[in-house]
Amino acid sequence: MAIKVLIVDDSALIRSVLTEIISSQPDMEVVGVAPDPLVAREMIKKTNPDVLTLDVEMPKMDGLEFLEKLMRLRPMPVLMVSSLTERGSEITMRALELGAVDFVTKPKISIQSGMMDYAEIIADKIRIVAKARVRTRAQFLADVSQRTSGSLPALRSPLISSEKLIIVGASTGGTEAIKSFLLKMPADCPGILITQHMPEGFTKSFAKRLDTLCQISVNEAEGGERILPGHAYIAPGHSHLLLARSGANYITQLSSDEPVNRHRPSVDVLFRSAAKNAGKNAVGVILTGMGKDGAAGMLEMREAGSYNFAQDEASCVVFGMPREAIAVGATHEVAPLNDLSKLVLNYLATQGGRSLRV
Repeated sequence: MAIKVLIVDDSALIRSVLTEIISSQPDMEVVGVAPDPLVAREMIKKTNPDVLTLDVEMPKMDGLEFLEKLMRLRPMPVLMVSSLTERGSEITMRALELGAVDFVTKPKISIQSGMMDYAEIIADKIRIVAKARVRTRAQFLADVSQRTSGSLPALRSPLISSEKLIIVGASTGGTEAIKSFLLKMPADCPGILITQHMPEGFTKSFAKRLDTLCQISVNEAEGGERILPGHAYIAPGHSHLLLARSGANYITQLSSDEPVNRHRPSVDVLFRSAAKNAGKNAVGVILTGMGKDGAAGMLEMREAGSYNFAQDEASCVVFGMPREAIAVGATHEVAPLNDLSKLVLNYLATQGGRSLRV
């Protein structure tokens, strides 16, 4: 059965381009277009779509206000259509917090040709969003309550923090999963390297947002930084992030090499660098995401002596990446998202010669 899509955008051009892209796919159909949320509200009742594409900034009713009401009254898979601006990226981050599954970006120039250039990406994202687990408003509020309950106790062991590293990979649904994971990290946790599939421009906003919420320092990696305890480094949207060594220190390294598994940054690239340069000092974590990026690299990490965790299916928005890592034998433990931070810290504390009580 075809995926039914309702397009909500105040731009007639965007509505037309998205209609053309979606209608050209054999497994999906456009069941309606709406210029604003008020019209969309009535069309949702009439067409019962499987996926809603939603503009970030619209007249009559703010896109975020509409999304919040939608997820409370009629939860459904939503794909945000965002502008490549600082304001657009900040609003998109908030939309993901409210329950949107993923987003695509509008080109800055030549909108029609630019959108058509990545028609395949748009179609793939709609397919992913259609299958994703949607968080209800109640689940969102429960997440907020849990996040504000405080981080886990400090490790109180300099040896652990200076020698160990936590290496994280995620894709669809990963912004909220990463946030949940980092919010529980104490200020003296080991250095953390993160690759999240996200376009250039959005990773900086993502890092800034996390930095204001977490006890640890969160930054977009610049390349060449010494990896410090209590710090997390997020791969920029334009480059692969790698773990490298400079003498006795771990440092970040950026690469503009070709995409791997259709992604740059790629989780496999980060994981393979961790296998090569950290070995048993690394702990791998693979979170929600579509596809197989990270599975092969995590297996290399395990073979090099790292200990690896995967998010379980029930707590994933999309179980693709964790499933692939589990299938190739790359993981040691599979657990719900809410437990992963505690499990990682407990493992690190045990390896450091002491048990962490949480």
